[in-house]
Amino acid sequence: MTTLPLLVDSHCHLDFPDFDNELPLVIDRALAAGVTRMVTICTRLRHEPRVRAIAETYPSVFYAVGTHPMSAAEEPLATVDDLIAIARHPKMVGIGETGLDYHYTAETAPIQQTSLRIHIAAARETGLPLIIHARAADDDMARILTEEYRNGAYPCVMHCFSSSTKLGRAALDLGFYLSMSGIAAFPKSTDLRAIFAAAPLDRILLETDSPYLAPPPHRGRRNEPSYTAHTAQAGAAVYGLDLAEFATITSANFDRLFSKAAAMKAAG
Repeated sequence: MTTLPLLVDSHCHLDFPDFDNELPLVIDRALAAGVTRMVTICTRLRHEPRVRAIAETYPSVFYAVGTHPMSAAEEPLATVDDLIAIARHPKMVGIGETGLDYHYTAETAPIQQTSLRIHIAAARETGLPLIIHARAADDDMARILTEEYRNGAYPCVMHCFSSSTKLGRAALDLGFYLSMSGIAAFPKSTDLRAIFAAAPLDRILLETDSPYLAPPPHRGRRNEPSYTAHTAQAGAAVYGLDLAEFATITSANFDRLFSKAAAMKAAG
């Protein structure tokens, strides 16, 4: 019998309508592929009850809560107290996703920055990892993360990292983690793979960002947590490791950053 490498999908969106009426099968396929834990991400605070319900239904699923930067101008501004209160739930393990997106919503940059700083304060207060979305905003992102870190340390992961070497280095210099998505497995992502190859192996996580960004051989179709295995295979090649070793290391990295989820696994 072949033993599957044990993987973690550190960022997915299981409440999205793409998974309606199929979620039990999606979870089963993930487990069958060796993806033993998943973190499903709430992108609008008003959706927290339905995201929480998914985590409560499936033992392998945890959740994180924040306001996505592209929604920051449409949603009521979260408060630090709001996020701290939600974080009391035993399966709520991260703050976000939050961040800056100037590709689609540059006109809302000021409110995005305000929202980001609120989420950073909540991460600092709770000790839960901040989950960052960054697109076309590298300079402001590096500046704000660094400014805020000087005000007090906080844990952080750059979700679905596909930004510049400069932002990657700034994040790593602060002790943050870079998360590898299906983009890293795309044939043309040579420069991105080089950034990961130069990063410390103990700061790398895996994710799908499903239903988006399916890796080959599923590119162009709906992504799902089971496809973490394909990204892991590409990541293992970047570091010259076999899949089982890379899976072990990235899962240990997840446990170190998402210590609340790790504690629940240990207790279970």
